[in-house]
Amino acid sequence: MADQRVAVVDIGSNSGRVVVIGIDEAGHLQVLANGRAPLRLARDLGRRGRITEGTIERTSAAVRDFRAIGESAGAQSFIALATSAVRESNNAEELLSRIENESGVEVRVIEGDEEARYTFMGAIHGLAIQHGVVADLGGGSVELTRFRRRSASGSWTLPLGSLRLSERFLVDDPPSAKQIASLARHARSALEATELTELARDERLVGTGGTIRNLAKIDHARGSYPIPRLHGYVLSLARVQGIADHLASLRASRRRLVRGLSRERADSIVGGGFALLSVMQHVGATELTVSSHGLREGAAIDASSIPDRTLEDARRASVRALASRFSTWAPDQAERRALIATTLLGTISPDADTAEHERLAQAATLLDIGRSVDYYSRFDHTADMITEADLDCFSHRKLALLSAVVRQAGNERMSVSRYRPLLGRSDAVPVSRLATLLALADEIEHRLPPERSGELTCRVEGKRVLLEAPVYDPWRRDALSERFRTAFGKTLEWGPDR
Repeated sequence: MADQRVAVVDIGSNSGRVVVIGIDEAGHLQVLANGRAPLRLARDLGRRGRITEGTIERTSAAVRDFRAIGESAGAQSFIALATSAVRESNNAEELLSRIENESGVEVRVIEGDEEARYTFMGAIHGLAIQHGVVADLGGGSVELTRFRRRSASGSWTLPLGSLRLSERFLVDDPPSAKQIASLARHARSALEATELTELARDERLVGTGGTIRNLAKIDHARGSYPIPRLHGYVLSLARVQGIADHLASLRASRRRLVRGLSRERADSIVGGGFALLSVMQHVGATELTVSSHGLREGAAIDASSIPDRTLEDARRASVRALASRFSTWAPDQAERRALIATTLLGTISPDADTAEHERLAQAATLLDIGRSVDYYSRFDHTADMITEADLDCFSHRKLALLSAVVRQAGNERMSVSRYRPLLGRSDAVPVSRLATLLALADEIEHRLPPERSGELTCRVEGKRVLLEAPVYDPWRRDALSERFRTAFGKTLEWGPDR
């Protein structure tokens, strides 16, 4: 259960959003409610330098709606922030006064450095990336933050937002090659004026913001991919170039029909796509990791008392937070199963690395959440939930491996090809071995009386593994032994249980 509930309102250049975030004592974030409204503030600024009466009225009504969403979700506090469009408008006070009078929400206009700081905090919170650059591409600006050991070391705010660039440079429908080239030159010039250098070998580029998420959605929708969520999705430079070129070739009316693209972004996505390309080229990034989090999550983190966490602690906390949402999950049984499984792994494969031990413990911990749907298909349901869940600090490959271990534990014939392109042939044996141990641990735990711990006797003698465990049915023993032989190339022999 969440200990704190914070509602964060973000009045951006392109759209307004609210998210209600629950934060537990271990620092795990859970989205409890959200809302969105297209505002197009940057369009007003590009034409007049001030926000029109119609936009003020629409924005104030949206914030009233956001407040209702937050209160309904039980938010204990409200944070309302406005970014570049409001910063640059000639009549920002008129907008802010109207919002406060009509909704009771006090909006704070933040500078680019503070916006970059919040965005950085939110963007990396659930990603297992230690060093790099965060790029937040909004409607009016792009915020860039370099970080080392997950601490920010420098930030830059540039007027290279998707709506701003589209309005200024891409006046034709579809835009001409000359217009796109002018936009690219402008973006390159702005980036070259900063002190932002190319990525080091151990650094990664992280991208957040609606434009980047929409580009990722378009790429995600183009083919079969085993992880539904965008957080942690990897976009290559070549794919971004291809998507941007394709979108630029279409009229806006056809662009709206592109799978994965939000219809309201059809008029700004091309400018945003080429702005992102410019950023990637400037820092020498061949790929970008997408974050679904950003400014709003960062503001909530900043307002809360969240402890510093290692990546392992973050993964452990998020696994437990997911499991605890299900009434079918029994923590004592999960801990026994995990102890049995990791004990077997340590005895049978003493050279197994930390990642394998961690993965097997996670699979054993989560297994019973699938019972909430159907006991007899709990392996498949748990595997599906793993790929859908917002688990912190898991790359998509880690999620695929974890899901594959659980699914194959329930069905030894499952092929890792199901998880292409994240898993390949080289993953088949490691997945098979962990899945076999999970299936074995589940069978043993299922037969232990409540007072028994998960300790067991297991020893290896050459090609023989001697196991004392309460599995007595000869047919079941034979089936498990055969599966074990296939996975490990060793004979599993059963001794008397204590």
